[in-house]
Order: sequence, then C-alpha cells, then structure tokens
Amino acid sequence: MAWALKLPLTDEVIESGLVQDFDASLSGIGQELGAGAYSMSDVLALPIFKQEESILPPDNENKILPFQYVLCAATSPAVKLHDETLTYLNQGQSYEIRMLDNRKIGELPEITDKMVKSILRVVFHDRRLQYTEHQQLEGWRWNRPGDRILDLDIPMSVGIIDPRANPTQLNTVEFLWDPSKRTSVFIQVHCISTEFTMRKHGGEKGVPFRIQIDTFKENENEEYTEHLHSASCQVKVFKPKGADRKQKTDREKMEKRAPQEKEKYQPSYETTILTECCPWPEVSYVSNSPSPGFNTSHNSFPVAEGNGSPTQLPEPVVQVADVSAPPSTLENLLPTATPQDAQQWLLRNRFSPFCRLFTNFSGADLLKLTREDVIQICGPADGIRLFNALKGRVVRPRLTVYVCQESQQAREQQPKHENGDAAANTFFVYHAIYLEELTSSELTEKIAQLFNISPRQINQIFKQGPTGIHVLVSDEMIQNFQDEVCFVLDTMKDDSNDGYHIILK
Repeated sequence: MAWALKLPLTDEVIESGLVQDFDASLSGIGQELGAGAYSMSDVLALPIFKQEESILPPDNENKILPFQYVLCAATSPAVKLHDETLTYLNQGQSYEIRMLDNRKIGELPEITDKMVKSILRVVFHDRRLQYTEHQQLEGWRWNRPGDRILDLDIPMSVGIIDPRANPTQLNTVEFLWDPSKRTSVFIQVHCISTEFTMRKHGGEKGVPFRIQIDTFKENENEEYTEHLHSASCQVKVFKPKGADRKQKTDREKMEKRAPQEKEKYQPSYETTILTECCPWPEVSYVSNSPSPGFNTSHNSFPVAEGNGSPTQLPEPVVQVADVSAPPSTLENLLPTATPQDAQQWLLRNRFSPFCRLFTNFSGADLLKLTREDVIQICGPADGIRLFNALKGRVVRPRLTVYVCQESQQAREQQPKHENGDAAANTFFVYHAIYLEELTSSELTEKIAQLFNISPRQINQIFKQGPTGIHVLVSDEMIQNFQDEVCFVLDTMKDDSNDGYHIILK
C-alpha cells in the first residue's frame, strides 16, 4: 500500500526528468547547427554536392555549339569523375568521326548552302611535349621515313570534298564539307603512344594524344580563315588490337571494384564526343631544307639545314686540313664558351632548331645536361645526336683511306720504286678520307673536297691494276677495300671536256 502511494511521485519525477532531457537535446541541436560548427562552403564541398554541381553547365556553356564531332570509339571506364574522357585507338585502324550540324534555324546564315573547311590534327596532350612538338615529330619522321602520323581513309569517308594531306605536315589533314549534308570522315593514326616515351626499363605508359578539329568559313577573299568552332578529345594509340585488350583490362578492373569505388568513375560510352576547345595556333617557320617539316608546333624554331641527316655532306669550300678529320671531331664545345659561342656551335653542328631553346645556355650549362635531359628536350633522334656531340664522342668510320697526290719527283722515281711508300728519297704527305656509305659517289665527293674542286670536275675514278691496267672503281670495289689502305692519286685530263680522271695507285 505504501508502494502504491509513491507511484504518483515517481511519475512526476520521471516526467520532470524527461522534460529536462528533451530541453537539453533541443539546446544541443541548436548548438550543433550554429555558425561556429558548420559552414555552408564545407557542406557544398562534399563529393555528392560536387558531382551535382559539375553536371550543371555554367552560363557560357548553355549555348548550343554550331557543330558537334563524334568519334566512333568507346571511352575508357577507368576514368574518374570530372576528368576528361580517354579513348583507346588501334594503330592504323580506320575510325569514323561524324561531323554534325547543330545550328538553330537562322543561325550562321552566311554558311548556308556553302562549304566549310575543317583541319584535323593529332597533337600532344602533355604540355611539356607541346613545347618540343616540332623536335618530337621530326625525330619520329627520321625513325619512320615515308610514313605519316595521320591519314584519311578516303574510300570509307562520306561527304568530304577536296581532302588534302600536306607532305610537310605529317600530323594534319584537311577537307571541305557541307554542314547540311551527312558527313563522316574516317581517320587512321599511325604513331603509337609509347614512341614518345623515354625508354628506361620497358612497360612505360604511353603519352596521350589529342585529336583536334578546327572548322573555318570563307572570308571576303574566299579564303577559309574565319574561325567557327574547335573541339578535341584525348586518345591513346596502341599497336594493332592493343586498344581492345586495354579496354577489356580496364573493364575487368572496374568489375572487381566495390560499388562505392565504382561511383567515383565514369561509365564507358560507345562513342566519344569531342569537347569545345581553343583553336590550334598556326605557327609557321621558314624551311630551307628539302625535307618535310611541321608548322603545327607551339614553337617557331627554324629547320636545320640538312635536318640532322648523318650522311649529308657540306659544300667543298673547306680547307684540306679540315676534311681530313671526321665530322664528329672537328670541334668540341668548351665549358668556357659564352652563350653566343654556344649558339654558334649549335649552328655549326646542325642543331639550329634548338638555338632558340638554348638561347641563354653557356657551354658549361649545355655540358651539364644528362642524356635523359637532352632526349626529353630534343626528342630521341636529335637528343642522342646532341648528347654525343656535347660529349665529343667519336664515331669510328666504316672505312678509312689514306691518299696523297703524286708529285713530279715521284713520277720520275717511279721506275725505280714501284711502291710510293718505299721510295727512299721522296717524302709523301697523306690525307685521311673517312667513308660511311662506301660508294664511288661518296669517294668522289671526298676527293673533290680534299682538293677544293667541284665533284663535277671528276669524271671517273680508276684503280691501277696488274700490268698497269686501269680498273673502274665501283661501289662493290670500295666495299672490298681494306681499312686504312694507302693510295697515291694521279690525275689524267679528259680530252672530251674540262674534267679529270683520278687514278688510284
């Protein structure tokens, strides 16, 4: 009975306690939601809000672009949200790019029923490689003579008119097309991404490229120079069927990830839409070389005279003492060389494309560069050549021939001494001729340089054989010469013209 009388008192205590706890909880909520605990910027910085925010286009993207270009190749599923899409391509395979007209009615009436011109190019995605694009592509050209980086598959293309592939721009093609008609262009990329990767231990990731399309309309002079639209996408190029294997590998990796991890990556789309970008800058430079060059680079380096060819010879205007030495030993760069001296050294050694790049480099600065540094700056082909020239490395010629001109005294003593080097009272001075191609034309040029005459003045070269016969020197004969063979040169006037015959004794 006593316990029952206490029940109302207990209920009052419990009710009072609940009210206090509820008030305390409300006060806690007010404190947690105060300005000192949370800020709206922190809340909006959460990934879920970022994702929704990225979907909303800014004001300048609300406009409908006049054109849209669609590359018919699937995007990679291993690309994170908010990153640019990446598409894998096979080397040499034809891929369709659809050229779509997105204009509203009445928009850009000046191109209605008229052609527009599109320039399609493959360029580097990496900014570091863009700075040395000309050198990188020149190195590729020397390693792949006769090949193009980008080609049009004209039989499969639809709606393109007057397609052109400039031989001096291996990574660029252009064509005309009518936006009101169905247009699809098929392209082939022949360079692979790993060709521009520094070789170390194998298995390096290839560098990404960009496929960019710039479209122009006619101006008052009927020249396609007024820019309309530009768009590009990021790609990587693999050896044949390599892109399919890479796509499969990325897909299998994504399937193994947890659902929470998959949400951080983009889905793979069947096609790649090129996104709007700035037009590619057109930078031209003067080339005095017959070899093709590129004018799509960000730089305006001139092309080297001779373009780095290891077999091109200078005009025969040097002295005898100069041509007797191999080209690699003519002059070494000294650490004490000033920046002006270093520029002259680069010009003399056929590195003029890099003079602007090394404007402020002294001799000591250039000599401190490592092999990896030079290759990264100048590309594989010219980088190795520049590094060897900086270190003064001598490349042994394939054949060395010692020659001297027969004097009048030697002719008088010839009956007594059949061998020139066995003559007791005659002093012979020999000059070294270094041959790389082992051809008769190369020997003719080297002899002409030796005596400061034009190669056209030498009609034939003969070798004195048994019983004094004259044997015509051919490429095969030179290839069978012993290294460091010695000859005495005799000249014989050609009666039919002003030329001479050279006789090797």
